[in-house]
This record gives sequence, C-alpha cells and structure tokens, in this order.
Amino acid sequence: MKPFGRRLTPLVQPGVAPVATFEEELLGRIPVVLGVGRAPLNALRAQVMERVDPAIAAELPIPALRGQLEALVHEIADRERIEISGREQSLLAEELANDMVGYGPLEALLRDDSISDIMVNGPDQVFVEVAGRVHRADIRFRDAQQVATISQKIAATVGRRVDESSPLCDCRLPDGSRVNIVFPPLALDGPYVSIRKFTKRRLDFQTLVRLGSIAEPVRQVLEIAARCRLNVVISGGTGSGKTTLLNAMSQMVDHGERIVTIEDAAELQLQQPHVVRLETRHANLEGRGEITQRDLVRNALRMRPDRVILGEVRGAEAFDMLQAMNTGHDGSFCTVHANTTRDALIRIENMVQMGTANLPMRAIRVQIASAVDLIVQIERMRDGGRRVTQISEVIGMEGDVIMLHDVFTFHYLGDDSTGRIFGRWESTAVRPAFSDRLAYFGQLDAWLRALQSA
Repeated sequence: MKPFGRRLTPLVQPGVAPVATFEEELLGRIPVVLGVGRAPLNALRAQVMERVDPAIAAELPIPALRGQLEALVHEIADRERIEISGREQSLLAEELANDMVGYGPLEALLRDDSISDIMVNGPDQVFVEVAGRVHRADIRFRDAQQVATISQKIAATVGRRVDESSPLCDCRLPDGSRVNIVFPPLALDGPYVSIRKFTKRRLDFQTLVRLGSIAEPVRQVLEIAARCRLNVVISGGTGSGKTTLLNAMSQMVDHGERIVTIEDAAELQLQQPHVVRLETRHANLEGRGEITQRDLVRNALRMRPDRVILGEVRGAEAFDMLQAMNTGHDGSFCTVHANTTRDALIRIENMVQMGTANLPMRAIRVQIASAVDLIVQIERMRDGGRRVTQISEVIGMEGDVIMLHDVFTFHYLGDDSTGRIFGRWESTAVRPAFSDRLAYFGQLDAWLRALQSA
C-alpha cells in the first residue's frame, strides 16, 4: 500500500529554504526520545517529506493524517533498514502531522484541557498555567525561527500579519483561545507568544462555592444582584477569573431579555436564547477599518438591548457604558482591571477622561455613582485559587467623593496542610442603598438574610 494512494509531490519545491528548516526543526526535539541516530533519522524524515503533498495532507483529519504518516514512516524504515520501534514511529508521525497541519510543539498543550494559559518566552522557555500555578512545560522549539513560523501561521488563520514591520498581533484561534504575539525588534529574545485558552467548561455559582471561590452567602447576594438588574462592575487582575464570574452571573439573567455583548475577543458563554454578540475589529494592513469597543457600545444602544454586557472596559468606552447604565439598561455588567473596588472607581474615572477630557471630575463621579450599584473584586491568590475578596456597594456622593460600603470582605486566616489558603467572608449586614429595587423584585428579605448568615 502506498500512503495517500499514490506517490505524492514534494511538500516544498527544491531549492526553497523551508525544506531544510522543517527537517532541522524536528531534529532538535525528537532525538531525545527516539533511539535512532541523527543522520538516519534525518534521512528518514527527508524521504517522508518527499512523498507528502501538502494540499492532500491539509484536507485530511489529524488522526487520518497521522495514520498515513505512520504507515509511510514504517514503509521507508523497513526499506532503508532503519531500526525504529513502533512507538518511535508513532511519535515521529505525530510530530510530522503537528508541524504540517497544526501548531507544532504547541499542539499537545492546546489539547490538554487542564492547561489554562500557554506562555512562550523563547525556544527553550515554554510555561503553562495549571490550576492557577505556572510550571515550565516539557517541550521546546528548535530555535526562534520555528517560533516565528508558528506565530505567523496562527496570525494567518484569521487574516492577520505579524512580522518586523507589524510586530504586535492580537488574534483568536478557531476554538476561541486568545493569542498575543510580540515579534522582534520589540521582543529581544525572539517572538513571544501568550495564549489564553478558551475553556469549554462553564462554571456556575454552585461550582464556584465548591471550589472555594465564594461562600454560600456571597453566592446568594450575587444571584440576587443579577436577577434584580443591578449594574455590576467586576474588578480584578489579569487571569483572576473576571470572565468566569461574569459568565456565572449571566446565568441568572431572565431568558426573555435581549442581551448585547461587546468584547475585544469573544469569551462570554451566555445561554440565553436572545443574545447579540459583537466583537471589535482590528485595522487592516493599510491601517483602516478598525471598529473599537466604543463604536460597538454606541451602536449597541440602537439595538434595543435590555442589558449591555461589556467584556472588558479598557478605554474611552467607559463613558458610553456609564451612559448605557444610566439610560434604562439596568442589569448591565462589565469588567475592569484594578486591585481593589476603590481602585476600580479610579480606573473608570481615568478611562472616562481619556475620551471626554473636558468633562469635570465631579460630573464624572456623579455619573459613576448614579450608574454603578455593585463592584465585585476577584483575586488570584498565591495558592492559585481565585476568590471574591470584596463586594462593595456604591451608596452615592459625599461632597466630591464617591462613597462605598463593603457588603462582603474576605479575611485570610491561614493555610491548610496542602498549602491552600482558607479564610472567611464577613458582612456588616447593613440595609443597601438600592433596597427599593430589591423590594420591587421581592428580594430584599433574601438579601438581608444572606448578609446575616455570613
């Protein structure tokens, strides 16, 4: 049997550099596992590649391609009398398939559902985050050129370009994972690649309680906030779990409401039937055609939304989001990067000023105080766990200062025998400023009971 049904044309035409580059890329990785010498292995790879047509390979499913390549490796190894075990043949076929139609050494990491982040700092420095902790991965690239080739392949899948003339690239893999690429000359040690993997698992409030991210009274308060259409800002650092918490809160939204979501990179997983999903667009190669989050927020207000959910407020769209919250779109959510709930207010003030510099600070603060009901602070702690550490209620203005009241605060008590942090959530059980709204939805007593049970 001839693999692929016939003798296939060369992957790359003679005289073109990528043939040698492809072979050299594999040489740096597989020999550490294979017991075969470098020269025979090099010859084996070269002969395999001469028999493969990239057009046919690209059309095959990965398992079928791997099977064809393994059969081809076996055939050539037998003919050339190269001593290579069945396991080594499978490994070589998998490496070849990943490089031909996948993302090379990254494929195994992308398939691993326990990994949430992949960070490539150089050919020999690949790190992954598992269960909130960062570890060095047991893979390597041949050199910076292979990292560059895979980076450009990732960018090309969504019609983007990354090279020395355009050294920054944000894009998304077909599965929804977010990718950031930094190329030389900005990257001093070769291309850097950061991948935030898209999780298919949707965490609800019960799961967050089981994981220790929130306590039962906190769950009750957040559920009531979502059901009673309070405007909520979720604050936290990078990778702290803001989007996960936002997804959990969105599950409490009534299925009869029309929701418009706006994101820079789509990550929200809303289950309601009436959801309109909008995503920003980057400028093309000529620098034209960019659609920003601010453009989308303004347009969303013309789409008759009941709620607007902004994945992440980063700039001048903060002003338009406040306008939406203040003009009948109660129950809107957004996230910001900040270290405390008070810092979140300062961040929003600064972002509003980015787009409306002539607006007085007091006017900005009045807008914030009238628009935002709750600020939820979530933090990734040193044990890798994500926890809601603070929930603050915006109670109004006193002079020129926005007044906050802590509904819940997390108090650290210590570490258990496994190194996991434990603590308790405390509440002052004060009647909220938006008690009229809670009473309107019949949830005021439930809110007060939740505070008293903490």
